[in-house]
Amino acid sequence: MRHHRFFSEPPRLTLADIAEMTGAVLADSTRALVPITGLAVLDEAGPSQLTFLENAKYAPKLASCHAAACLVSRRLEQELPSRVAVLRVADPYRAFVAVARRMHADALKPHVQSGAEGVSPMAVVHPTARLEEDVTVEAHAVIGPGAEIGTGTIIGPGAVIGPYVTVGRGCAIGAGTTIACSLIGNAVIVHPGCRIGQDGYGFLPGADGHAKVPQTGRVIIQNDVEIGANTTIDRGALRDTVIGEGTKIDNLVQIAHNVVVGRRCLVTSQVGIAGSVTLGEGVALGARVGINNHVTIGDGAQIAATSIVHDDVPPGARWGGTPAKPVKLWFREMMLLERMAREAATGEADARPRGAHPGPEE
Repeated sequence: MRHHRFFSEPPRLTLADIAEMTGAVLADSTRALVPITGLAVLDEAGPSQLTFLENAKYAPKLASCHAAACLVSRRLEQELPSRVAVLRVADPYRAFVAVARRMHADALKPHVQSGAEGVSPMAVVHPTARLEEDVTVEAHAVIGPGAEIGTGTIIGPGAVIGPYVTVGRGCAIGAGTTIACSLIGNAVIVHPGCRIGQDGYGFLPGADGHAKVPQTGRVIIQNDVEIGANTTIDRGALRDTVIGEGTKIDNLVQIAHNVVVGRRCLVTSQVGIAGSVTLGEGVALGARVGINNHVTIGDGAQIAATSIVHDDVPPGARWGGTPAKPVKLWFREMMLLERMAREAATGEADARPRGAHPGPEE
């Protein structure tokens, strides 16, 4: 990909620099001083760019690869054309990401949208709010009474930080985000349009209507959490909703009241987590997973995309399906159903009189 003006010009590295940075072995040491000015995918890489090959199914793309060098495992290095320098490494993609983080460090965190640091004259900051040094509050943002914002934090345009909310140091709060009843740690990234700390969904049904249950808990977001655009996290009813340190949440996720998410979890797009669910540490949820209320998912468990979880999941387990169950059982059930359907279809065909044809509805 050519450099464009959305991000800073990347530093120029040599193949020797990249080998040292990643622990890769440069197969041809005479190419050590070859400069790298950018990164690209296999079939688009040019003669001054770095690429990587990790999966053999992408090897055919090498025919149109003109990269200066490729990070590749020993197993696949013979696939590279001679015009591409070999950087042999055990984990090519991890090495490629390390180089990308070095070359495009400015893409790791959102920046000031207006280009102007400090508190915008068009922002509203309550006199009792406390802002440490080097805080940026962009136009039309609102900082409520008693709120506290740590040094190095950016509050994007139109964001609303409610009364007594605490936002730690080095955070980025995206445009149009609203945060209430929350305590947020350091180095937290909240992408645009998030809604954090609003009422949980609490109603007591009755013959005369649904009585609203007061939601008096908080949202606690620990350090180094990232929350994708348009995600919602409800505050607790009596206990707090908690997002553990290092957890990464994708766009369009719903996390209900009283949910506790452990450290270093991965929650992908359109997941819905009902009230009082507990996720252990290192849990991974695929896209569009739904979790029923009061379920506990153990440390390190993985749930396949589009699954619906009704029961507790043991630590380290891999579940999938609707309702979710251990993946081996799920796969066996799917294979059995497929075989039964195939046999039923074959039996219907055999039962037709000779010369008969299926009707239009078949």
